[in-house]
Amino acid sequence: MNYRDYLQQLIYRIINPVVHGMIKIGITPNFITTTGFILNVVAAAVLVYAGIYAQANELVYLGWAGGIILFAGLFDMMDGRVARVGNMSSTFGALYDSVLDRYSELVTLFGLCYFLQMEGYFFYSIIAFVALIGSLMVSYVRARAEGLDIECKVGVMQRPERVVLTSLGALFCGIFRNITAFDPILILVVPLAIIAIFANITAFVRVRHCWKVMNHKC
Repeated sequence: MNYRDYLQQLIYRIINPVVHGMIKIGITPNFITTTGFILNVVAAAVLVYAGIYAQANELVYLGWAGGIILFAGLFDMMDGRVARVGNMSSTFGALYDSVLDRYSELVTLFGLCYFLQMEGYFFYSIIAFVALIGSLMVSYVRARAEGLDIECKVGVMQRPERVVLTSLGALFCGIFRNITAFDPILILVVPLAIIAIFANITAFVRVRHCWKVMNHKC
């Protein structure tokens, strides 16, 4: 069992009581998926608001946005769990979940790009945009591969890692906003740089994986 599977099973044990409670009162996986998406939109709106209107303590808003993104990530885990445990899995549900996952990630990274740009961190906003590109391409390559009947889950920077790095970077940047040893915005930018680098590497690793599988079939 790799570290991702171990962490997933640990989180499932923690959230299972909540999952069973949701099933009992009739909450559907699609409702949970929609709620998670709305929370990510709220986080992006907080970032845009901070970029436009916050004259001081703008990093407080960044911290709140990070907390909302992290909370929304729990819904991203619970929708699939509710579907499986409650025998509510469906093909449309899987499609709906994937589409809203992409929208959620894109709107939050857009919010971060906008925030950084408005705060005068142009180069850092470019890093956030490259992270957005990598995140999109990781998902696209997998979807395209699966359309060709190739399983493609390789790579280190998958969605859970990206969500955790993004949310914790923003959250801790807000918490430690008064640090003086260095610019506290780096607490956000370093995780974004890690995503920017390794998400794009993961996309190309997946392309190479598909190439190897296709050549092996030939």
